[in-house]
Amino acid sequence: MIEYVKNSKRLTQDEVYMQGALAEAAYAFKEDEVPVGAVIVHRDVIIARAHNQVERLCDPTAHAEMIALTQASGLLKSKWLNDCTLYVTIEPCSMCAGALVLSRVNRIVFGAPDPKTGAFGSKLDINILKLNHRIKVKKGVLEEECSRLLKDFFAGKRKKIKV
Repeated sequence: MIEYVKNSKRLTQDEVYMQGALAEAAYAFKEDEVPVGAVIVHRDVIIARAHNQVERLCDPTAHAEMIALTQASGLLKSKWLNDCTLYVTIEPCSMCAGALVLSRVNRIVFGAPDPKTGAFGSKLDINILKLNHRIKVKKGVLEEECSRLLKDFFAGKRKKIKV
């Protein structure tokens, strides 16, 4: 596994790519979208970057994962993303999990669990269903940073409501 050094801490390859997803989530935060970011990696190269755009596009399906899947499929000119890994700041919901199965993404790495809608173990686990594809899952990469961004966003929303 490749390691990088930043701020005197060695980062794994998964952490480096998750930092890319966190950068996308920061864009969403600035645009007043729920701060979720995603990147898709193919053969050690980021081929797709996206963040939530649900509010901007008035589209409930405009999740970071869905937008990144569309970008990656277009770039690879394939509906199947067999050799790809999705890095996303929060555990994907059931809609995104279904799309990930259909795209045959090899692996997902997520930061924060989502106890309300997470479909890779928190609320349900799509991998236990007898579907045509199972996805390797790694949880909790840069979890603290991913969780903090979401908590800060929703704390700001609650503060605005009280004013």
